Amino acid sequence: MSALSDQLLVVAILSYLAAMVCHAAEYAFGNRSHIGRAASRPARELVAVGFGSSAVKVDEPPADDMPAAPSGRDRAALAGRAAVVVTALAALVHLGTLVTRGIAAERMPWGNMYEFVLSVTFVGSAAWLVVLSQRPAIRHLGLFVATAMVVLLGIAGMVLYTEVAPLVPALKSTWFVVHVSAAVLSSGIFLLGFVPAAMFLIRSGYDRGKRSFPYSLGRRVPEAAALDRLTFRLHAFAFPIWTFGALIAGPIWAEAAWGRYWGWDPKEVWAFISWIVYAGYLHARATPSVKRTTATWIAVIGWLTMLMNLFGVNIFFTGLHSYGGL
Repeated sequence: MSALSDQLLVVAILSYLAAMVCHAAEYAFGNRSHIGRAASRPARELVAVGFGSSAVKVDEPPADDMPAAPSGRDRAALAGRAAVVVTALAALVHLGTLVTRGIAAERMPWGNMYEFVLSVTFVGSAAWLVVLSQRPAIRHLGLFVATAMVVLLGIAGMVLYTEVAPLVPALKSTWFVVHVSAAVLSSGIFLLGFVPAAMFLIRSGYDRGKRSFPYSLGRRVPEAAALDRLTFRLHAFAFPIWTFGALIAGPIWAEAAWGRYWGWDPKEVWAFISWIVYAGYLHARATPSVKRTTATWIAVIGWLTMLMNLFGVNIFFTGLHSYGGL
């Protein structure tokens, strides 16, 4: 089962990569994209204005007034729909990776960094499909969701991979399952929430007239207001789960395992930092006097603290948590 899990991980990564390519095709060649419109423009023509007159160039209509060729539009839409289907298939294979890993280990697949990243990314992928089913108009964000899946799963497979092993005695606790499951669920939704947050900042810059990279990516994403609402709702949903998992269930498990509720372990410290930052985002977002871009930057910083908690703390610090090293 362990070997099967490893093979399914490769298939999942390749599937997310295929979805990313399909999304990129729609993103680049859709009828509303700059590239797609440029490809559909007619060539300039030389037109004589009268007998004996010299020919003059007639410019084509502005790009925004030119309808895209139906075939190009249809192909782009087909690529977008294919991307969604492939993403759903990738999520199923991703789930199979986790299930077979858990069967091989005879426990929940949350015992090390490798398994934690697999679980968090699956939650993010599944949450994306749920959101997309309710809001099909945000499909273009799938390019960035699929990219995040490929990058994180690639890191998990190439850097964090750990052979199947039993849990240490301290982790064999009901509160461990409650604590980690809440952390996995909230982290996966925070991961998904980071995507519209980052794209909101890019789209806002694009709307202000910035056309250099990465602001040029904002041309195809949803309106800034829609991205802002999605960012807020995802973070508002994940924050109470993170609060329960990190600051309530975690200390209860710590008291049972180590005889203290809080010991300022590096993992505990950074979990608390993440909680403060996300609380700051929600407060800023609910305060009318705070600019939406300022609030969203706080959400982005929150995800950076989560990455620090997972990778930085686990690699560079020693702690009591099972994820405290490779």
